[in-house]
Order: sequence, then structure tokens, then C-alpha cells
Amino acid sequence: MSLTIGDKAPDFTIATDGGGTFCLSEMVGHNVIIYFYPKDDTPGCTKEACEFRDSLPDFSKSAAKIIGISKDTVAKHDKFKSKYELPFTLGADLEGDVCEAYSTWVEKSMYGRQYMGIERATFLIDKAGVLQGIWRKVKVKGHVEEVLSTVQNL
Repeated sequence: MSLTIGDKAPDFTIATDGGGTFCLSEMVGHNVIIYFYPKDDTPGCTKEACEFRDSLPDFSKSAAKIIGISKDTVAKHDKFKSKYELPFTLGADLEGDVCEAYSTWVEKSMYGRQYMGIERATFLIDKAGVLQGIWRKVKVKGHVEEVLSTVQNL
């Protein structure tokens, strides 16, 4: 299933850093930015997380909540979050159900080798739970600013 702007965002509940849970349907009344990334503590993923961290005050002005999702464990998320002082939630999609729901678990290619992995993607969900922004195959440079500009115009 391919998601498009205007679709109701697929609901999910996911284990998070700090032993908590995140349930999308409980975020009604907030704009939500879900960003999917391949792996904690790798160069591109760290840069993206730190850019969201540094822009959090601006996102907060738009009543936006941010959650980063990868297939890393909660323990890895705890270390990653602590190391880079990330002030937002990290979700552990160990079974890949959320990645499947958002079509971010895709075939990738590196050095001629095909494998399955998380496509770097971001979804902006409005206060009513409707998709208002979808970015796929994200390039980190300039991405956070683009998401921020879109959420500020909701």
C-alpha cells in the first residue's frame, strides 16, 4: 500500500527508548513528524538526528512531536539518545511492522549487493492524524529545514 498526502496515517504503538511506548493515535491535537532511519550511531543517521535535535525549539512552536524509528533495540536507542542528547522519542521497530505500514522497508543496493533495509523517509501528520507531508529517499542535507517549513505552514 502506498501512502499519499491526505490519507489517514496508519496507527501504531511501538516500544521506545527509556522503556516507554509511543502510540500515534494518542497524539491527536499535535502535529507529528515520524522519521525513519536505517541505524543508530551511523554518520547520516546521527547527522539527521542532531539536526532534528537542534531544530526542536522551532518544531515545538508548531505543536509538533518528533519520533525517529529504526529497527535498533531500545537499549541501542538509549545509548544513541544519551550520546547525542536527543530530546525526542526513538522507536524500536524490531519486527518491522511500522516500517511495513509506511512502506519504508525496501530493497536497497550497495556496491552491487541487493538487501532489504529501511529507506530514509519522513512523514508529517497533522493534528487530526492526516498525512500532510511525505519525503522518501531523503538526503539529510537541508531535509530538516524543509520539514520545518512545511509544518510551520499547516
